[in-house]
Amino acid sequence: MQAVDKKYEALLTPWKIGNVEIKNRIVLCPMGGTSLFGWMEHTGNHFDKEAAKFFIEKAKNNVGLIIPGIAPIKSTFMGQWLYKNKKMFSELKEFMKEIHSYGAKLFVQITAGMGRSWAIPTPLVMLHNMPVVRDIIKPIINIPYQSASPSPLPSRWSDKVTTRALTKKEIAEIVDAFAKTAKLLKEADVDGVEVHAVHEGYLLDQFTHEYTNKRTDEYGGSFENRYRFATDIVKAIKAECGKDYPVSLRYSVKSYVKDFCVGAVPGEEFTEIGRDMEESERAAKYLQDAGYDMLNADNGTYDSWYWAHPPMYMPENCNLEDVAHIKKFVDIPVVCAGRMDPEVGAKAVAEGRIDAMGVARQFLADAEWVTKLIENRLEDIRPCICCHNACFNMAHYKGVANAQSIYDASHIARCALDPRVMQSDKYRLEPAKKVKRVAVIGGGIGGMEAALVCAKRGHTVTLYEKTDKLGGVFIAAAAPSFKEKDKALIAWYIREISKYPITVNMNCEVKNIAELDCDEVIVATGATPKRIPVKGAELAVEACEYLLGEKSVGDNVVIVGGGLTGCEIAYDLYLQGKKPTIVEMKGDLIVSAKVPFPNSSFLRDFFAANKVPTYLEARLLEIEPDGVKIADKSGEEKKIAADSVIMSVGYNPAPVAKKSKHVHVIGDADAVGSLRTVIWGAWDVAMKI
Repeated sequence: MQAVDKKYEALLTPWKIGNVEIKNRIVLCPMGGTSLFGWMEHTGNHFDKEAAKFFIEKAKNNVGLIIPGIAPIKSTFMGQWLYKNKKMFSELKEFMKEIHSYGAKLFVQITAGMGRSWAIPTPLVMLHNMPVVRDIIKPIINIPYQSASPSPLPSRWSDKVTTRALTKKEIAEIVDAFAKTAKLLKEADVDGVEVHAVHEGYLLDQFTHEYTNKRTDEYGGSFENRYRFATDIVKAIKAECGKDYPVSLRYSVKSYVKDFCVGAVPGEEFTEIGRDMEESERAAKYLQDAGYDMLNADNGTYDSWYWAHPPMYMPENCNLEDVAHIKKFVDIPVVCAGRMDPEVGAKAVAEGRIDAMGVARQFLADAEWVTKLIENRLEDIRPCICCHNACFNMAHYKGVANAQSIYDASHIARCALDPRVMQSDKYRLEPAKKVKRVAVIGGGIGGMEAALVCAKRGHTVTLYEKTDKLGGVFIAAAAPSFKEKDKALIAWYIREISKYPITVNMNCEVKNIAELDCDEVIVATGATPKRIPVKGAELAVEACEYLLGEKSVGDNVVIVGGGLTGCEIAYDLYLQGKKPTIVEMKGDLIVSAKVPFPNSSFLRDFFAANKVPTYLEARLLEIEPDGVKIADKSGEEKKIAADSVIMSVGYNPAPVAKKSKHVHVIGDADAVGSLRTVIWGAWDVAMKI
C-alpha cells in the first residue's frame, strides 16, 4: 500500500467548525433519501436503520464530516413534528457513539420545507385540484402545506398547481420546531445541525428571492425581511442550544435563474432574477453575523437545477469560483460542492480558497473512495457518472409533473451502479449454495456486472464477447468529450474483471447456446437500432456509427430523434462547432421517465440559450442528399437543409436466445432501459443462480 499522494494531503488536514474539530476536509454532503429519520415512508418519522448502516460504512471509510439528507421538520406523511418522537432521538444517541468511534463527526440537516420546489408526483396533481379529496387525505399527506411558499407561486413541476402562501403562524411554528429539534440533537450528541436551506430554491431560499417573495409583512420586501426567516431560525437554535453549538447553512451563492422554470447555463450572458453575486456578498456576511457557523455552498435553484445537481454536461468543479469568491466576505468556514475533483479541491483548500470539499453521489458509487484515495488506489475507485438514474430520478417534461413513480419517490439516494446502496435488505452478495458453470454472452456493462457478481459468489464464469473490446454499446455512449466519467467506468469494469477468475473470450460470437459447456446462461447481447421506413433512409448515419467515429458528418446536421441519445449527440456536435438541428415527434425533448430532470433540463436550457433549432411534434417524411423533409402536426411540410442526417430513434432488444429455466436474459436484450435497469437486472439474475 502506497502513502497518500502529496497533491491530496491538504484534504487530510484537520479544521474546525466553531469548537468542533473535523479530522479531514472531506464532507459527505446531504442527499435526499438518506435522512436518519426516514424519508417519505408512510409511517412518518422514525430512526432509519438503513440510513444508519449507510453512514456507519462511510465513517469506517475515513470521511471527516457526515451530513445526512434532509429531515423535514414536519414529516411529509402523517405531518409529525420531528421533536415529538423522543424514542427516535434516544436511538440516534446510540448511533452517534459508533459514528464517533471511527473518528467521524456528524451534523443533522433539518428542513423548513420545499415550497414551490416540492416535486409533486403526477398522481397528486389531480388530487391537489380536487378540494374535497384534498381535504380528506390531509391527515396522510397535506399537499397545500408541503408546497406552501412565501407567496402564491407556480409550482416548479406542474402548470396545474399554484402554491399557497405560508402564514405567519406557520412560520413561527417552524422556527420553534427548529429550536426544539436542535436541542434534542445536541442532547443526542450530534455534533451540529445544518439548516436547509438558503439554497437550491427551497422554501427558505424562496423567501430570500424577490421573484418568489411578494409578501408585504415583515418577511417580505427589504433585504432584511427576505432573509428574516433564515436568521430567525439560527437565532432560535442558538438561544436553545447555546452560542457554541455549531449551525451550518446550506447556501447557494448564485441562483443562475432567468425566469420561472428557466435556468442559465455556464458561459451564458443573462439577467439574474434570483440572487446575484452582489447580493450574495452581502447575504453571506449577514447570515454569518446572525449566527451561522458554516456555509455549505454551491449554486442554483430548481429553476436551474443542474448547478446544484450537476450532470455530466456541467464542467467539473462548476461552483468553485463562485464559492471561493464568497469566502472572501465571511470569517466562517466555507465548503464547496458540485462535481468536485479531489486534486482541484485539495489545491483550493491548500490555497485557502475554500475550507473543505463537499462530495455527495461519489459516496453512492463507491463507499470506500476516501480510503482508496488515502491508500493511493485511485484506479480502484468506481466513478460516479452523474446519471442521477437512481439517486435523484425525478423526471419532468411537457404535460407531466414529476414522472417518478411513488415507490422511487420514497426510495431515492440509491445508486444505478450499485443496487446495494440503501437497499441492503434486497441486494447482497452471498456465497452460492452450489457452484455452477455460468456462461455470460455479451461483454457490455450488463454482461460484465453479471459476470462479476457470479464470480464473487463463487461460480465458475466464462464471458463471451463478439468484438475485440469490452463495454458494448456503452463504448458509444461514452464517446463524447463530456463523458470522461463514462470512459473511466468502462476502464474500471475491465480492471475489476481482471481481478477475478473470469475466463474472457474476445472476438467470440455465440450463435448457438446449446454448444456451450455450462449449467446456466446469461444473455446480455444488448439491442439493435430501430429504423424508420422512409425514403432515403440509407443516406442516414445511425447514432452509434457517429459516436464510434465509423461515419463522419458535415457541419449542418439534422438529428432525427430528440430523446436522450439524440440530444447528447446534438450537444456534442455543438461543442465541436457544428450546427445541429433536432427533429422530434413528441411535444418535448427527452420525453422519458428514465431521464432525471437535472440532466434533461440542462439540455433543454442549453439548446434554447444557444438557439439550436428544434422541431417538436414533427414527422420525418424523407431524407435527401441535401437535407430532410418533415411535416408538423398540422401536416404542413418543410425542407431542412443539411450536410448529414443522424438517426437516433431508439432500439429493439436483440437476445441471442429466449428465456428458459437455465437461460436468463438481462439488460437491453430483455427490455431497453437505462444503466440502472441493466445493472440492477444483472444482480436480480446473478443473485439467484
